Amino acid sequence: MRRFEVGWLAKSRDTWRRAMTAGVVVRMAGADDAAAIADIYRPYVTDAVTSFEVTPPSAAEMAGRIEAVLPLAPWLIALDDAGAPIGYAYASRHAERAAYQWSVDATVYIRAGHHRRGVGRALYGALFPLLRLQGFYVAHAGVTLPNAASVGLHESLGFRPIGVYPAVGWKLGAWRDVGWWHLPLQERPAKPAPPLPLAEAQRLPTWPAALRTKG
Repeated sequence: MRRFEVGWLAKSRDTWRRAMTAGVVVRMAGADDAAAIADIYRPYVTDAVTSFEVTPPSAAEMAGRIEAVLPLAPWLIALDDAGAPIGYAYASRHAERAAYQWSVDATVYIRAGHHRRGVGRALYGALFPLLRLQGFYVAHAGVTLPNAASVGLHESLGFRPIGVYPAVGWKLGAWRDVGWWHLPLQERPAKPAPPLPLAEAQRLPTWPAALRTKG
């Protein structure tokens, strides 16, 4: 067992149990969730500057994105007590160069009408312990500014600001700044082992059974 698997495991289980108590169930997403995930994401593309995309992806395109992420890292989906999808979160490569392999970008989106109900916290609370198990060491988050709710969520979970890209994108009639935050996931060793692929990490005895890949 990797030494960093132990300290946060009970805390992770507590977070997951609290989420279920609050009426939020978190599980691993799959390609068959793509239509619901695309539906959650669409207004962030068409009606807001949260995403810098300008054309919302189709369900088929979203399925491809999910399948591209899952070999590397978890893509999680949150369901309400009726089983309806109300949010999702995932981790992706921070950059392609090999020396970046221990760093990820974290992304979370919540369905309209379900903000400030603990959904984002439940998703991130499940995601970050899994990333630690895999052997990632830092998570980054980019936030189009201003966005007090997103900044508040990330900073409440330990993210700290590291800089701003001023006027880096133009959307909905104006130039937009993007702030960047980072969260150290665990102590960095002098010589890290490569992160575990998701399929291999899910075979660890400490990986929660409820958060394994579907099927």
